Amino acid sequence: MTASSAEQLRKQGNELFKCGDYEGALAAYTQALGLGATPQDQAVLHRNLAACHLRLEDYDKAEAEASKAIEKDGGDIKALYRRSQALEKLGRLDQAVLDLQRCVSLEPKNRIFQEALRNIAGQIQEKVRYMSSTDAKVEQMFQILLDPEEKGTEKKQKTVATLSVLGTRRVVSILGVDNQAVSLAACHLLQVMFDALKEGIKKGFRGKEGAIIVDPARELKVLIGNLLELLTEEGVSGQGRDNALTLLIKVVPRKSPKDPNNSLTLWVIDQGLKKILAVGGSLQDPPGELTVTANSRMSASILLSKLFDDLKCDAERENFHRLCENYIRSWFEGQGLAGKLRAIQTVSCLLQGPCDAGNRALELSGVMESVIALCASEREEEQLVAVEALIHAAGKAKRASFITANGVSLLKDLYKRGEKDSIRIRALVGLCKLGSAGGTDFSMKQFAEGSTLKLAKQCRKWLCNDQIDAGTRRWAVEGLAYLTFDADVKEECVEDEAALKALFQLSQSEERAVLFAVASALVNCTNSYDYEEPDPKMVELAKYAKQHVPEQHPKDKPSFVRARVKKLLAAGVVSAMTCMVKTDSPVLTGSCRELLSRVFLALVEDVEDRGTVVAQGGGKALLPLALEGTDVGQTKAAQALAKLTITSNPEMTFPGERIYEVVRPLVSLLHLNCSGLQNFEALMALTNLAGISERLRQKILKEKAVPMIEGYMFEEHEMIRRAATECMCNLAMSKEVQDLFEAPGNDRLKLLVLYSGEEDELLRRAAAGGLAMLTSLRPSLCSRIPQVTTHWLEILQALLLSSSQELQHRGAVVVLNMVDASREVASTLIESEVLEILLVLAKGEEGPVTRAAAACLGKAVEYGLIQPSRGGE
Repeated sequence: MTASSAEQLRKQGNELFKCGDYEGALAAYTQALGLGATPQDQAVLHRNLAACHLRLEDYDKAEAEASKAIEKDGGDIKALYRRSQALEKLGRLDQAVLDLQRCVSLEPKNRIFQEALRNIAGQIQEKVRYMSSTDAKVEQMFQILLDPEEKGTEKKQKTVATLSVLGTRRVVSILGVDNQAVSLAACHLLQVMFDALKEGIKKGFRGKEGAIIVDPARELKVLIGNLLELLTEEGVSGQGRDNALTLLIKVVPRKSPKDPNNSLTLWVIDQGLKKILAVGGSLQDPPGELTVTANSRMSASILLSKLFDDLKCDAERENFHRLCENYIRSWFEGQGLAGKLRAIQTVSCLLQGPCDAGNRALELSGVMESVIALCASEREEEQLVAVEALIHAAGKAKRASFITANGVSLLKDLYKRGEKDSIRIRALVGLCKLGSAGGTDFSMKQFAEGSTLKLAKQCRKWLCNDQIDAGTRRWAVEGLAYLTFDADVKEECVEDEAALKALFQLSQSEERAVLFAVASALVNCTNSYDYEEPDPKMVELAKYAKQHVPEQHPKDKPSFVRARVKKLLAAGVVSAMTCMVKTDSPVLTGSCRELLSRVFLALVEDVEDRGTVVAQGGGKALLPLALEGTDVGQTKAAQALAKLTITSNPEMTFPGERIYEVVRPLVSLLHLNCSGLQNFEALMALTNLAGISERLRQKILKEKAVPMIEGYMFEEHEMIRRAATECMCNLAMSKEVQDLFEAPGNDRLKLLVLYSGEEDELLRRAAAGGLAMLTSLRPSLCSRIPQVTTHWLEILQALLLSSSQELQHRGAVVVLNMVDASREVASTLIESEVLEILLVLAKGEEGPVTRAAAACLGKAVEYGLIQPSRGGE
């Protein structure tokens, strides 16, 4: 009867369409669709709806309906033709052509299709001619970029199409102008272009208006090639170079090692490695040099590091080394002193980036000898280049022994006798690096007692001297980053409020290269680096074998660390770190993010401090750290988020939409490669979130957390098992989870019943609460409880007899739900000792347990299982 009604409505719609009543036909076809038509009939109805919308000139809806018809029947030639008509009217000629080509291939002799195809081809040629005119380019540029109604993806595609015709070279050149705001605007525009091109390559880019002229893969290389050219062009501003490097860092390397294609990285190395090295090896200020900022060389180092890390095999890495070494030799040999300085500066750049390449470059004939020789130069600029190279080399274990033997006396001499603070401060950093070679091992000290404290004091003095430029003060922070391995230095550092204030202010300055050093110093002060307590038996064995045993400084004990954390919090460390996380600079690398994550985790270790961290914006800052960076960094940040979510109100800690962003990092802690503590804290945090709203529960379900949570319900550790059960019970408020419990052939219900009889009271409470809720929401589960285990009755009786009011109440609710659900189940319960227990409970003090027990007895009377007088006794 339904199919007949649908057919009648379709015929009625056809008649109305012939009469020109397109609105009426539309209503009839729509009504027919709602009457359960077959898939084939649905395709016809959608095709007819498309025809109505075409006549009514609603081309968006016409295209949508035709697409639905094609989804139902891919060979529906009428639907294809109608969609091509709609697309043509919408100006999406490239897509209209594809549909018409399919029509012609299906019916090669159809003259209507052939004529339509010729007509659109003519329109496309006209459009290309029009778009080639300058007036059209400018008009389209402003129309697209200033249209507030344009949707995100379409805007990207149209922007790319228009700008590709306008000329990417012209846009890239704007990046290099000596106007920071204009250069930054061009940088944002180019980022949109890159995003759209990469999306186009990934999805087979079927752009809309004008997209026919764009080949995403070719355009991407053209754009990157233009950026590489910009790096070494004369007249380009330092800010422009920095923006170009930032774009290359974001765009070129693979997002994930799982992506097998690193061809873009290889292409950039072949085409532009020398240009990147030219920026990294540039000298400050001499005539004829490239204009750079304080951050340019560091950005070049980061780009080189990312390119090197993106290589997949020894042959690719060997090619990278060869190109770097050839470039350095080209400057070092036969170019005089200026060439040697540039070569040494390039080696420094590599040592700060892909240090394997830097170490190999140091071994080139004459390089290290020139560094040592130039340290004694009378010209400050030459000394600066050489001392910095020596410092960067000292940080690498391979060279440290050589420098300890050959460079310490030189650095000491420069520090003690140097006239320029800029040289003295760098020499001091070199000494700091060498002095910290033992790390946190108290027994491995390079210098005499008290020397490390003196060096640290001098670093703090320079740090607080705002008469010294930020670029030089940065080196004082570098020194502290090494010296704070020493616990005595940590203690003095956190006591020096002026130094902490200067440290935090410098981290927010334009001198972005300081971020890593600041983060390193904070990691050391909070002891948030990885440290494993040595096995006592192994220590004894090592001592017996006369092997070195690392010793922890007495001031690195937990009580000292907690005190340092509180002093840092009082000094405003959270606000400073929040600003560091916000920076949109290549210097905020994955490694830097990891350091900040470690510090945040140390700051929230003590429950009492979590309110302070939240109040100063720590919750907001942790989210990006948990979603981007190294695996270790993301895990540390996620654990810090879990701690905050457990002990504070999540809706206050993560206001608005931000609360939904917390779910993914928390779920990531459920993986088996995380520690038991991380699993437990994630489960506790997710339990809190699951109890807040259905939308949050849906987010947890979407992140596929349920199977992992179920797995932890079987964990041997009772706290993890309990937390997983509590989490699952909160999630059971969602229909999808209830369906899982109701699905045939699973043991989920059995597990909850058995856990309701466990000795661990908190686990019993969680499981019984889940049972009470599920049996209320899904009465069908009530009749399955007697089937899951033979111990079900004694478990329910134990709940009803518990000394805990909460357990009693949960047990009474489960029994009431079972009695309500089925007379058969009620009969089984009433015939057991449960009846006597209910009679006693019903006479107790007024409360939820008494009411539930009385309701059970009332239902038993209603079923005729007991007499009213018995129930009222």
